Amino acid sequence: MDFQVVVLAGGNSKSLTPLVSKDVPKPLLPVANHPVLYYVLHQLEESNLKDLIVVVEGEDAGLLVGAWISGTFVDRLHVEIAAVPEDIGTAGALRAISHYLTAKDILVVSGDLVSDVSPGAVAATHRRHDAVVTATLCCVPISGSSESGSSGGKDKTKKPGRYNIIGLDPRKQFLLHIATEIEKDTRLQKHLLHAVGQMEIRSDLMDAHMYAFKRSVLQEVLDRKDTFQSLKQDVVPYLVRSQLKSEAVLSGIRQAEEDGNEKVSFPNNQVMVSQILANASTPSFHELYSMDADGSAQTRKTHKCCAYIASSSSYCVRLNSIQAFMDINRDVTGEADHLLSDNVIGPSPKLGTKTTVGPHCMLGEGSEMGDKCQVKRSVIGRHCRIGSHVKVVNSVVMNHVTIGDCCIIQGSVICSNVQLLERVVLKDCQVGAGFVVTAGSEYKGESLARKEK
Repeated sequence: MDFQVVVLAGGNSKSLTPLVSKDVPKPLLPVANHPVLYYVLHQLEESNLKDLIVVVEGEDAGLLVGAWISGTFVDRLHVEIAAVPEDIGTAGALRAISHYLTAKDILVVSGDLVSDVSPGAVAATHRRHDAVVTATLCCVPISGSSESGSSGGKDKTKKPGRYNIIGLDPRKQFLLHIATEIEKDTRLQKHLLHAVGQMEIRSDLMDAHMYAFKRSVLQEVLDRKDTFQSLKQDVVPYLVRSQLKSEAVLSGIRQAEEDGNEKVSFPNNQVMVSQILANASTPSFHELYSMDADGSAQTRKTHKCCAYIASSSSYCVRLNSIQAFMDINRDVTGEADHLLSDNVIGPSPKLGTKTTVGPHCMLGEGSEMGDKCQVKRSVIGRHCRIGSHVKVVNSVVMNHVTIGDCCIIQGSVICSNVQLLERVVLKDCQVGAGFVVTAGSEYKGESLARKEK
């Protein structure tokens, strides 16, 4: 379809400390014993979108990610790694690699998205409507706000009271308004309330961070708006606003641009916007007519901002917090196990006598467990050594971890190469890579990590 795909994979996310490190950047953070980046690349491969630019923050992280992709997707994907500076934002990352972008349309996907939404379907919708942007929207998880990352269970880190307000045309094809992460008690603008009936206003949808852009328009916005840092907060809302602006301009209404926000320069702006939104229900939306000198009608098109709304049964969560990391690991070994292409229990784990492994668990290959252990709703990585009388519940244990006898681990993340000596008790903790927890220690709600040099 002449699409280039850009995967914004990130780097050393502060919200995931101590799970991420120089040795394990965010794209390689394991989810059910696969790096989180695996899930996006697998979905793109399934959609036959194989020409990719993977953008990683930092040269060192770029080398690690590139080496993993080369070993995992050899002869399956054509991937170019682009390393960009840290903390320049998603729009800044695209601006930094704009010289690589040559195709008519660009599909941009967040590398921390774990989803079964088809990128190919989003691309096809974008092309069918000849849109300048198509944003993928999915249902907000029942358990929390759109940015909590939670898809079930209690989310203790959830920021309460933040919502998305999405405005759609009556046919749910065009994106007419988008405001993300607004406070619960924010007052709606009057023109939105006037538009009820012409525009469907939704608060149950979230931005999935999968966008299709017309390259020429995207590059023009990135060039002209050099202060824009975020696709979600800056670029997409700007395109949606200018969609309405362009309709007003072609209707002969003067406009003024103040501080990046388009405002109509006469008093009854709300009435005008309501009329534009009313037009969205007509078949000729985005097509306006003007008379040439000879009296003939000429069609003048404005740009289209489209929405691809995933089905309510779709799985779509971003790994943007420690709670989201826990939730996704639980889901991918449970209700969303269709996202995995391998068996839940790895090949030939060695289990001691009277050791039990409950449903929705994953045991990595080469791992060993002693006698009378219990594992419930947890992921155990590869080549772990677990002693006897150990209990692991609702937890993630990464690779090459050693756990001594009589340890109890609940609701915790144990990163790679950690050593837990005997009789350690951890509840709701995160233990960074390579850390050693002394015998008999008890921690609750703690983050334990070595200081990085």
